[in-house]
Amino acid sequence: MDWLWTIVGFIVAVSLLVTVHEYGHYWVARKLGFKVLRFSVGFGPALWTRVAGGDRTEYVIAALPLGGYVKLLDEREGPVPPADLERSFTRKHPWQRILVLLAGPAFNIAFAILVLWAVLWVSGEPQVKPVVGTVVADSLAARADLRTNDEFQRIEGRTVATHSDVMLGFMEAISDDGKVDIEVRRPGSGVRVLELRVEDADVRRALTEPQGLLPGIGMRFWVPPVPAEIGKVEAGGPADVAGLRAGDLITAVDGEPINDFRALVEAISSRPNREVVIDYRREGSASQLTMRTAADIVDGREIGRIRVQTPPPPPWPESMVTQRSYGPIESLSLATVRAWDMTVLQAKMFARMLVGQVSLKNLSGPLTIAEFAGESAQSGLTEFLGFLIVISLSLGFLNLLPIPILDGGQIIYQLAEWARGAPLSERVQALGQQVGIVLLLMLMSVALFNDFARQLG
Repeated sequence: MDWLWTIVGFIVAVSLLVTVHEYGHYWVARKLGFKVLRFSVGFGPALWTRVAGGDRTEYVIAALPLGGYVKLLDEREGPVPPADLERSFTRKHPWQRILVLLAGPAFNIAFAILVLWAVLWVSGEPQVKPVVGTVVADSLAARADLRTNDEFQRIEGRTVATHSDVMLGFMEAISDDGKVDIEVRRPGSGVRVLELRVEDADVRRALTEPQGLLPGIGMRFWVPPVPAEIGKVEAGGPADVAGLRAGDLITAVDGEPINDFRALVEAISSRPNREVVIDYRREGSASQLTMRTAADIVDGREIGRIRVQTPPPPPWPESMVTQRSYGPIESLSLATVRAWDMTVLQAKMFARMLVGQVSLKNLSGPLTIAEFAGESAQSGLTEFLGFLIVISLSLGFLNLLPIPILDGGQIIYQLAEWARGAPLSERVQALGQQVGIVLLLMLMSVALFNDFARQLG
């Protein structure tokens, strides 16, 4: 039923966030005296229509929920009655049009702030200490003198309290000049100041790929060890065919002791398409079986698989988790600051992507977004709200890009008209629209390519 969660989560997320975006255009247009002809949630044939208000505005719920639009009175789209000319989009002052265009992205950003404010105020947030678990010998992390049990305190002078704080700090610094100033608290040694350097531009770009940062620098955060217990067995997979069941505890692979699930993954990964001997315990009794592993191609090399899932993770030790609580004012301030920081980071990462400092693999299309929507919806309301916050901020930012087919590009047109005292020619506007469509298609093509590449491993 995972596919059902994916579909429902994606439709709910897109419908809600696009409706918020379009309502922003609608609300500001109404306040500034524009005549709104239609407000549609979705595209295609109308499932429900209502005409209301003095302007006889059509409110529509359409059959295809993945979008929506607001239609304003506009002379460019047909004759306008003389009595309504002053309320046409083209007759309003450029500053008024700019406010209407800004309203969609602004409402997306405001929505993200309000949701984050509510989550922080009602639930607070658990903060897991960012402590180094393992460091690979002779890696970038090892050369920077990071050690097991070091607790991150600051990255580039900014206080970090969680794993994500550290990851974002690393990502921003590495994608810039490759030099990361780190402050850690080391047991028995107090605070230590370290520096991680990545000189090679190609290596820096590779580190910005999805899931590439921590393995690339050679570090893992400390997490509670997950026992090598089978959580779920995929039907028809090697483990299922061999007779393993959910709850079986793996104790050895080819005589090699297995202490946790990570060790099991590493042992199987290094044995693609091979006969392996598995020692396990079931309901207290020791047993042994032989199975042939499957093989997946990951980054051009074969990886062994037995098609099982991890068990539920063990709880974090109380010493590693701080439950933060916030009042209404503090949570609103924090939500605003975080939304701003995330939007600024998106802008930096996108700009660096254009000049080749950040991997294009970070562009995600509808398949990846739908997958994340389904996973977050399955995980619970808080996780789904977190997903909505991120996507709403992304939607707000992307619509502000100066691409003519987007709100940001249309704002550029209005600024140009305001500056020169006359509209740009239809030829220039049409050319801009064509360029915008090409740029948008290029971005979408890269995002879809990344989607399919991820699906194919």
